[in-house]
Amino acid sequence: MARDKDRHTWREGYTTGSCAAGAAKAACQLLKGNSLAEQAEIPLPNSARLMMPIHSGESGYPQAWASILKDGGDDADITHGLEIRAMARFISHQGEVHIRGGKGVGTVTKKGLAISVGESAINPVPRRMIREAVREVFPAEEIEIIIEVPAGEDTALRTLNPRLGVMGGISILGTSGIVRPMSEEAFKTSILPELDQAVAYGHKTIVLTPGHYGYRVATERFKVPPEAVIQMSNFVGYMLEEAAYRGIEQVILLGHIGKLIKVSGGIFHTHNRVADARMEVLLAHAALAGLSIDTLKHLAEFPTTEGATAELLLLGEQELLHHLAHLASERAQAFTFGRLSIGTIMTLLDGKPISWDIQAFKIVEEQGWTWSIES
Repeated sequence: MARDKDRHTWREGYTTGSCAAGAAKAACQLLKGNSLAEQAEIPLPNSARLMMPIHSGESGYPQAWASILKDGGDDADITHGLEIRAMARFISHQGEVHIRGGKGVGTVTKKGLAISVGESAINPVPRRMIREAVREVFPAEEIEIIIEVPAGEDTALRTLNPRLGVMGGISILGTSGIVRPMSEEAFKTSILPELDQAVAYGHKTIVLTPGHYGYRVATERFKVPPEAVIQMSNFVGYMLEEAAYRGIEQVILLGHIGKLIKVSGGIFHTHNRVADARMEVLLAHAALAGLSIDTLKHLAEFPTTEGATAELLLLGEQELLHHLAHLASERAQAFTFGRLSIGTIMTLLDGKPISWDIQAFKIVEEQGWTWSIES
């Protein structure tokens, strides 16, 4: 990526989930008898809409297919340029939209992910986006959608998928539908204004969250004012320092345990290529809490902290999880040399809070936000 580019012109891209939804809609339009359009327009989870160029397609009956090339914008990742293809097949005049993966889309083989073992690795939000895009063309019909990525199997070998137990291809991902540049330069341009806005609104207390899911949990579940919630991506330490510099007094770190547990271990840049010690931190503190060797070995078999955390909850180890939240707050407060008062709330992928510390509770109560930890 060119570093001399005007930082105010970083270009957004779109997720594999958006590509799958756009290809599915284009395929449905072909199936309905329309000619291949130049672009596909789909609804996004935040009620906005996205327009993407269609790469190719072929009409027919009872099935048709179309494809879109993945575009990562100015934060292109390993999936940039991949062809994401959708085949649409008409089944009957009334029924469900059935979605599954074909060639180049991985299959989940280990528990602990957002998708059940044996299912295609098409995450919940992309599934919903695909379904909604199809329904704009076929409001009630029973349609089968098969998502394929011709080069997906080879590409997946250069991702974390094999280690996570996603075999045979890539995952279809995305929570917002949009890829926002998250290189450090782009981050400073696109995220710091959110912090400045919080200050302009008079907020001395803010929520820092890794991304879209955390933002929704903060605003919808805890009723935090939107302008007081800042998406920090992986740059925890950087944002804590910037918050302290701007006179912020209190911060709640809110997000998935897989991200924030790194802070419990004193890690303040949470990208997996910088530091991926999630399970090591979890297992170390589980051992210190006195869990048996057999239990530790069992936990170590989970491919994700999501799965291991769910198992700890089943084992009744809630206090261990609360302790990890307390550690994250303690390490973050020390990182800022006490300039910020910090609380932590950790969640699962569905947004349900599963661990927190006393300081987080106090901050929420003091601000008049809603303390919501029920399922």
